Amino acid sequence: MNCSICKSSAAIYLRRNEGVALCAGCLIGNLEDKVRRTISKYDMLKPNDKIAVAVSGGKDSLSLLNILSKLTARFPSCELVAVMVDEGIGGYRDGALSIAKGFCEVLGIPWIATSFKELYGSPLDEMIASQPEGNPCSYCGVLRRKALNHLAEILGANKLALAHNLDDVVQTFLINLIRGDPGRALRALSPVSPPRQGIAPRIKPFFRIPEKEIALYAYLNGIPIVSSACPYGKGAIRNDVRAALNILELRHPGAKYSILRSAQSLRSLAKCSSEAGEGICKICGGPSSGEVCKACALMGLIRRRDIAVGHLGAPRADPCPTQARSPPSADAGP
Repeated sequence: MNCSICKSSAAIYLRRNEGVALCAGCLIGNLEDKVRRTISKYDMLKPNDKIAVAVSGGKDSLSLLNILSKLTARFPSCELVAVMVDEGIGGYRDGALSIAKGFCEVLGIPWIATSFKELYGSPLDEMIASQPEGNPCSYCGVLRRKALNHLAEILGANKLALAHNLDDVVQTFLINLIRGDPGRALRALSPVSPPRQGIAPRIKPFFRIPEKEIALYAYLNGIPIVSSACPYGKGAIRNDVRAALNILELRHPGAKYSILRSAQSLRSLAKCSSEAGEGICKICGGPSSGEVCKACALMGLIRRRDIAVGHLGAPRADPCPTQARSPPSADAGP
């Protein structure tokens, strides 16, 4: 079967929901063009933006960094910086972050990194050990979001780019429905968060890109792919939702897109705000739907229970990134 676009090269991928076959070159070009159109449609970026790109070392974030480096190359005033967070998961995150830093060096993109230990006084492993009944994914997600906001603020970035793909968005929508939180489910559908004082808007250029196409894009471009899974994710509800959605998509091509379109229609009908609350956390000064943000509430719970037995160190009064690296200048020595 030949490619449906160029008509000459052999197809390597069939987009079943569209009936379109793509060769390697056309798949790469088509995906990059779809990202460009998504950015344009939702007015995600401007020529003079300073963009913090959340990079975990996985295929999605590295692919996003690769595409954004191409798209912004034509705009000298636009600046990209990779931001990384080491949650402190033994035997898992170290390797991924090492790959991410190496890839940034290849692209010539500066990076900055911090860790849960720097920001919160303890790595995630210790937090979970002291709270065995807690949900590791909830702790990690809340604290990681706060860490990324912190790095973006340090950089003075006015955009924070996330590599959330179509699968991630639909999964999150359904997970929140299952948990009985329709408001949060609808808010998670926004491809761009509204600007708020002191917080860089979050953008999702992969909002309409399926995960499997990003994986193939990464493979075709020689982007490193980390195969290890987070040890805390084994019993997560996301795994079950992901498996169910993949079966549905296999039997009914386009199901994920249909769910997204229907969810967005519901969101419009509900006139849902893109973000929860407009309040300010009385502890850290960050955005919050109540008096205290979720990150501070979690850390307060942990410390009240465990500081007496020495599980956690004291929190940093003025947290700062652990590492930062800029690409070498053209005339720098080895």
